[in-house]
Amino acid sequence: MRYLIGFLAAAALLASDPVFPYGAVYFRKSNPPEEDWARDHATAAKVGMNVFRHWFMWSAIEVAPDQYDWRDYDRMMDLAAQNGIKVVIAEMVTAAPEWMFDQYAHARYLASDGSAGHSQISGSSATGGFPGLCLDNEDVRARAEKFLAALVNRYRNHAATWAYDLWNEHSYPGGSPQRMHCYCEATQRKFREWLKAKYETIDSLGRAWYRYSFADWKFVHPPHSLGGYPESLDWLEFRIDNQFRLLKWRVDLIRKLDAKNKIVAHGVASSLEALPSATNDEWRSAEQVETWGFTFVASRKGAEPWKQFHAVDLVRAGSRGKPFWHAEAQAGPLWMQPQVLGRAREDGRITDPEDVRLWNLISMAGGATGILYPRWRPLLDGPLFGAFGAFGMDGSVTPRAEMAGRVAQWANQHAELWKSRPVKGEVGIVFVPESQVFNYVQQGSTQHYAESARGAYQAFFDSNIQADFVRIDHIGEYPLVYLPYPIHLKEASAKKLIAYVEQGGTLISEGLPAYFGERGKVGVRQPNYGLDGLFGARESYVEFTPDLLDSLTLEVQGRKIAGRFFLQAYEPSGGTVAGRYADGKPAAVEHRAGKGRALLIGSFPGGGYFRHHAPDTKAFFAGLLDWAGVQQMVRVSDPLVKARLHSGAGGTYLWAINPTRARREVRISLNEAFTAGRDIWQSSTPRVSGRTVEAAVEDRNAAVVRLER
Repeated sequence: MRYLIGFLAAAALLASDPVFPYGAVYFRKSNPPEEDWARDHATAAKVGMNVFRHWFMWSAIEVAPDQYDWRDYDRMMDLAAQNGIKVVIAEMVTAAPEWMFDQYAHARYLASDGSAGHSQISGSSATGGFPGLCLDNEDVRARAEKFLAALVNRYRNHAATWAYDLWNEHSYPGGSPQRMHCYCEATQRKFREWLKAKYETIDSLGRAWYRYSFADWKFVHPPHSLGGYPESLDWLEFRIDNQFRLLKWRVDLIRKLDAKNKIVAHGVASSLEALPSATNDEWRSAEQVETWGFTFVASRKGAEPWKQFHAVDLVRAGSRGKPFWHAEAQAGPLWMQPQVLGRAREDGRITDPEDVRLWNLISMAGGATGILYPRWRPLLDGPLFGAFGAFGMDGSVTPRAEMAGRVAQWANQHAELWKSRPVKGEVGIVFVPESQVFNYVQQGSTQHYAESARGAYQAFFDSNIQADFVRIDHIGEYPLVYLPYPIHLKEASAKKLIAYVEQGGTLISEGLPAYFGERGKVGVRQPNYGLDGLFGARESYVEFTPDLLDSLTLEVQGRKIAGRFFLQAYEPSGGTVAGRYADGKPAAVEHRAGKGRALLIGSFPGGGYFRHHAPDTKAFFAGLLDWAGVQQMVRVSDPLVKARLHSGAGGTYLWAINPTRARREVRISLNEAFTAGRDIWQSSTPRVSGRTVEAAVEDRNAAVVRLER
């Protein structure tokens, strides 16, 4: 018998999916120590963990050409089976064998400055071979494919195998505008193929790129610096498409070899800032796998509640109804890393059991149906020693681990809870990829775009309004949408916005919509692409002076709100002036078009709120619902307590999250009436009377109230 099959009781546990997958990454060769493996698995199962993810690193397994060392991994699989733990196999072809860096030197990542990559030991694992070799090289990809086939064939029928996690955190090592990857000859060939499909002839490409003397395709190369020109936009769009091609290659290969076990993946919830640099796109990733997920750790991002909520909401939006996991959640401290220096102890730095509880409950309230930690127990070496794990450095059960176990057991005892899903939000914040990409090529970062989108989210969040992120293709699902930082739009995107309003939608747009159009070219008529007709306004004045406009204010719909970055003033052409700048110039215009209406604001209130958090700006965002005739779903007497509704086959649930360090008593008003409620998480009993729920929520805790009609 090739494998040691687990005990019958464990096999029974393995026969069905967990109600709520809960666990951690366990094995990252060479951590944890071998002498602890059996004890750790038994401890994990006893505490309530039901899933382990292991890093199956190519560089640690194919020790010489076609020579595979599976011994440690076989042991992991057998121990999991013996303890009733499911295994997620994390394929890591992003860690290439050491011998390949010399034998396939042509496939090393080549940067725009001419420097070539070398094998590095990962900060997340004491193992070399990172960041791997460029898979655009057919010979390297063939070797990776051979390894993946061997991996799947070895473990697809193992009793513990449950899923494959593809391309850890799905982040392409694209570098920065100053030092981009990859410029190897194979990638350049792929780029030329992509350009041929788009432009067909070398003459068409030359005219589009303003380079009129290519003569032949072999003289076409990626730009070595970025600017607001077509070559830069094409290069970044190609890199994004190319990486999703490589994700599809993984998916297709593994599904061909194993039709039974799940295919999952996770990113870092950074579609609002890292699309051009690291190809992060929740929607495109999630559509290729069965379960999507994300990494979010407060120690690196900050512990303000909106940050984790917005990450969960972004991944939920991209998942489009599919299950998604908080695939790497924090359960321990992070020491000495640059992201934590200078921040308060309470800002995600010193993790205690109440933090673990809160971070778990936020993700659940946002709709996550699984939680895993980046470590079961911390690494013992490298820059991330001691980081993130719930258990002790020696594998002992800490108070944090006890809390994790409590949550894991509770989640798996309430199967009906996970049959209901978060309801649709009152407003959609529109994700338009080209706006972010243009911000990157024009300014070398995505800061303006990200802060505009996140600031709008915060403004709604601070009023307990659920703002869902929505890709522009899906805006028809929302009666009200908010468009952040739309300074670059393709004509097709403009047409979608026009159609949305004409068909009855309500659109609020920040300033300069489609100022830069196709190929990054400024439109001579502003707003561009017929949007002047949609908004009933023409530009009368514009100012690109972000250093002078950081404290810009404008009056819109009777409120003095914060703007930022740029300024556009208007002359109405069918619309009605709805706001002015301090000098009297029209700053906002309302207009009806078809069955819907639009509000155009000449600056960037999202970016303004992100920086200043002005009360009037918050009130303005909340007032947009009334202006659009959209009813707020929940209202909470204490704005620091955050409420979410779930509905579905499992019933209706009200989640009330208290992220503060004090007990809170709240009164929550709902749109529907209920007759009774039961808190299935806390021991307290809420009072339910019609459309009102009164509950007490302890510090860094939640009430999870099942509502009855």
